Order: sequence, then C-alpha cells, then structure tokens
Amino acid sequence: MTITDTNFNFPGQKSLYKGKVRAVYNINDDLLVMVATDRLSAFDVVMPKGIPFKGQILNQIATKFMAQTEDLVPNWLVATPDPNVAVGHLCEPFKVEMVIRGYMSGHAAREYKAGKRELCGVVMPEGMVENDKFPEPIITPATKAEMGDHDEDISREDIIKKDIVSEADYLVLEDYTRKLFQRGTEIAAERGLILVDTKYEFGKTKDGKIVLIDEIHTPDSSRYFYAEGYEARQERGEAQKQLSKEFVRQWLITNGFQGLEGQALPEMTDAYIETVSERYIELYENIMGEPFVKADVTNIQERIKTNVENYLASI
Repeated sequence: MTITDTNFNFPGQKSLYKGKVRAVYNINDDLLVMVATDRLSAFDVVMPKGIPFKGQILNQIATKFMAQTEDLVPNWLVATPDPNVAVGHLCEPFKVEMVIRGYMSGHAAREYKAGKRELCGVVMPEGMVENDKFPEPIITPATKAEMGDHDEDISREDIIKKDIVSEADYLVLEDYTRKLFQRGTEIAAERGLILVDTKYEFGKTKDGKIVLIDEIHTPDSSRYFYAEGYEARQERGEAQKQLSKEFVRQWLITNGFQGLEGQALPEMTDAYIETVSERYIELYENIMGEPFVKADVTNIQERIKTNVENYLASI
C-alpha cells in the first residue's frame, strides 16, 4: 500500500536520481519527472518503512502552493499527471537550501539552548525562549547533502566566498525566499495557522532563469503552529500545538535517536506507522483547507507508470 522505491524506464529517459524522499527521472535532457515516494526522512536518515499516502500528500500540497506563488516567483512545474508525480523543466539545482525562520523553533531552538547566539552568521537576540517570534524572519541556509549525509549550516558570506552560489544569484535567492515566506505566512493565517519556518530549493533552467524547484510549504519542509492559543501557550511556557513532521523527530528523540553515530533506529510498528499516516492527512486538510481524497493504491507502481507514460506520449 506504499511506494518506497521506483525503477521506472520511461521513454526518453536519460538518468535517474534518488533523493531522500523523491526519485527524479531525466527525460531527453528537457523534462524532469519527480516521483514523491512514501519514504520518511528525519535527521537526514530515511526510515525503514513507508508512510501510506505521504507521497501523494507532499506532491499535492507542493503543486498547489506552486500555483499560489507563481505570480511572485517562477517555478519549474509543468504538469501533475499522477497524484504522486510532478513534471517540470530540467534545472541545475543550487547546492544550498534556503531556510527561513520566523520563530525560534526546531534546530534554531536546539542551538539556542546549547548557548549559541549566532546561526549561519545571523545573530539571534538574547532573552528569547523556544517558539518566540524573531523580530524579523532570518535566513539560515544549509548545504544540500547527498542521500545519507547531513545538511550543514552555512553563512551567506561562506556561500559567496566559496563560490557555491554567485553573489548576484544569491541576492535573487534571498529575495525570492522572503517573498515566498511572506505569501506562505498570509495563506497560513487564512487557515488559522502560523508558518513558523520552511526551506526552499531553487535551480536554473537551461536558459539561465532562476526558478523554485522541489517542494514548497509541505509538512516535510515546513513547520506550522496553530494560531489559536499561541500567545497563551507561550506565556505559560507550554509546548506549541504544531503541524509538521516534528512529531516524528520528537518520537525518535524520546526513543534515543537523533541520527548520531552509533544510535539505532527504534522499531516503527504498523500501529505507529498508521498514526503517522493519519497525522499527515490531518496536516494536509489543515494546510490545504479541504478534505484529503486518497488515491487508488491497489498497484501504485503500475498507476504511476501508466499515468506518466500517457502524459509523455501526449506532449
């Protein structure tokens, strides 16, 4: 009932790249067919079992947000021929993830608790507590790791000095990141949510245009709080009610795993996996403001193969 790996051979296929969650097929050095699998990644480690409907959820959220932001920032998307598939222009990805944080949560909060007051060259004010809002959103980039490796924090200055991204291009990435985060914040507010932090990935098309690629504002790439009761919970020093895969990270931490050397993954029982799937559906319905419609999972591999081949034959 899940899809955790793919090895399709589509017409015109030049190559296949497998990321932590997605498989990307190069078609004639022109289009990319991106399959969102049901794999679950946390602390840069892929969990051994898939989560039912997770790939469909991520793909459908991302494609809707692409449509809702294309007036601000151009993106790579061309079509969505299957619930788990996005097709877009071939791009050369930038080797950084643009992380933007409106609140001190997650990784930033863990660093702050450890006594650090600077993250990726950005100073974090004294006197903050976990989940406080930053005076202004901060951009804290990370290098894009290969599968199995850890993404690493990096400053704007080092990105430019090491020529990972040119200064001219980086200024565009920063501008696009702030615009997308602002739009995402506005859309979240309409749903009674707070967009806490998120990450964006960008690439260059063959004609040199910088575009948004991969996912946007999904529960895997973003953290959301419920707006109702946020202030009261902060004042009482309580944990925020949130929508993101942070609940998986917290479950792993509780069970002694943070992706560090020598740590063993705890067992994910079928019952626990079912609860994770239910949480992802809850995330979808809250973020999208509409009911989730489960796709036919009788034979996901065959469904995807047929839908993609039919689409490629039609263009």
